[in-house]
Amino acid sequence: MNGSAVRRLTVAQALVEFLAHQYTERDGQRHRLINATWGIFGHGNVAGLGQALLESGPDTMPYLQGRNEQAMVHAAVGYARQNNRLAAQAVTTSIGPGATNLVTGAALATVNRLPVLLLPGDIFATRPADPVLQQLEVGYAGDISVNDALRPVSRYFDRVMRPEALIPAALQAMRVLADPAETGAVTLALPQDVQAEAFDWPEEFFADRVWHVRRPAPEAAEVAAAARTIRAARRPLIVAGGGVHHSEAEDSLRALVDATGIPVASTQAGKGSLRHDHPADIGGIGHTGTAVADDLARTADLVIGVGTRYSDFTTASATLFADPAVRFLNLNITPFDAHKLGATTVVADARAALEALNAELAGHRVDEMYEAEYRTGKTAWERRVDAAYAAEDETARPSQTQVLGALDAVVGDEDVVINAAGSLPGDLHKLWRARSPRQYHLEYGYSCMGYEIPGAIGVRLAAPGTPVWALVGDGTYLMMPTEIVTAVQEGININIVLLQNHGYASIGGLSETTGAERFGTAYRFRAADGRYTGDPLPVDLAANAASLGMDVLRAKSVGELREALAEARASDRPTCVYVETETADTVSGAPEAQAWWDVPVAQTATRPAAVKAREDYDRQAAARRRHL
Repeated sequence: MNGSAVRRLTVAQALVEFLAHQYTERDGQRHRLINATWGIFGHGNVAGLGQALLESGPDTMPYLQGRNEQAMVHAAVGYARQNNRLAAQAVTTSIGPGATNLVTGAALATVNRLPVLLLPGDIFATRPADPVLQQLEVGYAGDISVNDALRPVSRYFDRVMRPEALIPAALQAMRVLADPAETGAVTLALPQDVQAEAFDWPEEFFADRVWHVRRPAPEAAEVAAAARTIRAARRPLIVAGGGVHHSEAEDSLRALVDATGIPVASTQAGKGSLRHDHPADIGGIGHTGTAVADDLARTADLVIGVGTRYSDFTTASATLFADPAVRFLNLNITPFDAHKLGATTVVADARAALEALNAELAGHRVDEMYEAEYRTGKTAWERRVDAAYAAEDETARPSQTQVLGALDAVVGDEDVVINAAGSLPGDLHKLWRARSPRQYHLEYGYSCMGYEIPGAIGVRLAAPGTPVWALVGDGTYLMMPTEIVTAVQEGININIVLLQNHGYASIGGLSETTGAERFGTAYRFRAADGRYTGDPLPVDLAANAASLGMDVLRAKSVGELREALAEARASDRPTCVYVETETADTVSGAPEAQAWWDVPVAQTATRPAAVKAREDYDRQAAARRRHL
């Protein structure tokens, strides 16, 4: 190849070797970009990437054996988030169902702006037989496979139809993975014949390559305009999103808040941006937020979004920011998010933007009456947290919030608590007292049932000495318990807190408020009327977890729960704490929602519950507004 040194390898071998030499660098710290490859092998990748991983060996590319393709992506996402997006993992699957099982995990990664490299096998590029096993035939096109389902959920997608096409495709894949404004799921679909094809690769392709993770500085004019906007505001409120964590901007945020006294509310992804006991931390915001945060949001004349994408939970479906003159100022590395809600923008890295803004605001501080107001509100909410956590009878079965109270008493600052779906995210957002930036790990961009256990494995792989807790309801557990086997096999001592409440408690509550009367949300036998209102199902999830290899501790009361949690934290084996909470219709015990969430209700119905629900819906929806 033009006289340059070459190395003859298959496409799969070349890709593995290439990945082993990719690094990120930020603030002078270098990280290996792809630290391991998860894989389940079938005919679409066993002789290609499977053989390449075997031949390269664990020093070049560590291999991790998964049980479910979606779960492997979740584990990789947990790993990337714990590493502040500076290190990631790859996932390889066969063609067919193995590949399509990636779609949910890819969507989760892309929605949450977290990097993961997907390497599904694909149909033959040379088409010696057509169709091959598991090929989707499309009558109007010959170049489509099931992997095309990954296009809309990937930030970058390419199908490598020739060996030499790997070079530009691989480089583009790394560029996107390392770009904080673009990152998400990246897919390189690999036809199975191309994986095994040999080619003479230039040695330069395998040289160490460092991808600088940029911290774009804000423009001086944007910072000056932002500072003028803040100085003019009487009741400013910061909304801290996940971008605060990804850019490691927690110290910069705290410095700005200490100097100005501006209160900070947090999204699910941003919780922990300030430690819970900081005077300006007023907790979660939006539908699952605290009373003090939502009250301040309703009266704020300036909302300062830092690294947030303003989901409908955050804005209470466009009803929360109610002041007629409210304005928005957004600090975000992504222009798409910075310009939301008609905002004044600072398009930059969150840390760089906060530092510049703090300097520009020197000497400015909010009115002391405003500080006193939100501190009083914070104190009042803390009393509600105490009440939700408290248990007068240590021998009684715990409520869900009492489970959180027992866990709160056991964890240290370094522990990580993971959750994603059900009624727990709302309780956690309102009540959890985050002690450190990475303690609160909620996947709520996609709110994917089944994320928690594999996500915990990914976090533990990223932080081997860190106690990790996966909080899982029975509905979520039944979605994806498979990676318990992986945790046991690899000796990854995650802790699972498994709450049994006999149904989809979160959707049951939502169903009741929207006129669907908890239809189809309980795990019970059918009654005579054909509905699921009979006795609870005789399902023993603790026995299931034990059968997959976990140590299991059963807790029947609040007192036993406290002891079990302490024992689990001290254990060096994967441990499940199983507790049966109150029934699904009384599961939580948390304060009710402090703000609305738009779930459309039937406009016509005969059942009284639905008629009333629609009346309530119309009243709430009337408060929606567009911020232009």
